[in-house]
Amino acid sequence: MRARDLAQDLPTVAPDDPAFAAARLIAERGLPGIAVVDAAGRPVAVLPASQVLRVVVPDYVREDPALARVVDEAGAERLCVQRLADERVSDLLSTGRHRVELAAVDGDATVLECAALMARLRSPLLVVVQDRQVRGVLTAAHLLEVLLATEDADTEDQPVTRK
Repeated sequence: MRARDLAQDLPTVAPDDPAFAAARLIAERGLPGIAVVDAAGRPVAVLPASQVLRVVVPDYVREDPALARVVDEAGAERLCVQRLADERVSDLLSTGRHRVELAAVDGDATVLECAALMARLRSPLLVVVQDRQVRGVLTAAHLLEVLLATEDADTEDQPVTRK
């Protein structure tokens, strides 16, 4: 099975799109992230949902999570909206020392090649490219589903043992 066979048709965003719109799309669709493409449809980056959270949660709260308890739900929502309000998708891709690397493979990539790249980049999404254009997106959950489906049926009925 090849990446092109596994790729799903998921939405993409452009670097100049509003960050809030991209975050809303990720949230409403329950996506682990979103592919970012340029005007020609070529992949630029993968924006993981965790990277959006990294931007909306202030540094001081990330450093001391106990501070999050002093903000009520309405305040947290306002904070999130405010931190994304004037940002573009491109602003979310590079924050300080953290740069999101493009997780992309050719449509001919094998399942194991896809899994290896996703694991190395810690990316929840993989952009499948054919002729320099996005042909679809492969999620980590879908890839695991494919990998686990090939497992021997005998192991399915065995209970999980915890020590």
